Amino acid sequence: MASKSKYIKMGILLLVIGAFTYFALSLNKGETAAGIGEKAYDFELESLDGEEVKLSQYAGQVTILNYFATWCGPCVDEAPELEAFEQEYGGDFKLLIIDLGETKDRVRKFINQHKTTSQYLFDYKQDVAKKYGVIGQPETFVIDKNGIIREHYKGPVTKNELYQMAAKYN
Repeated sequence: MASKSKYIKMGILLLVIGAFTYFALSLNKGETAAGIGEKAYDFELESLDGEEVKLSQYAGQVTILNYFATWCGPCVDEAPELEAFEQEYGGDFKLLIIDLGETKDRVRKFINQHKTTSQYLFDYKQDVAKKYGVIGQPETFVIDKNGIIREHYKGPVTKNELYQMAAKYN
């Protein structure tokens, strides 16, 4: 009798593990985020002035993606560093700041308040963020001239840190 109970418990445990595995795999739907050493996802996002901007427009140039939100304290702290980078190295590298799900008015207010000249793009539904595996902000990616992700930095970055990461691929 004890043996039969043991088999039933083992069967239930295997059923639960199987159901969990099936559920976890179905959530992924076969998609994985692009990682370091992989081709960057060629997105198309709207800019502040309503233009559609594609990552592939910057092929042949080291491009930096910085995921950001106006309500994010570390993003606000990082903003002067990104602006200093843009001012000093904007001719050598393309910096794209991608806002996660906020309105243009809110971002425009942030830009005016912080007097930033960087290009802001809008990932309203966070579809592009998912392709890059972004789970927070700020997160920064350095993409080389061939469109390969070379760096992924989580947290606020300074002008000098960003330059050191990007200069290796210029």
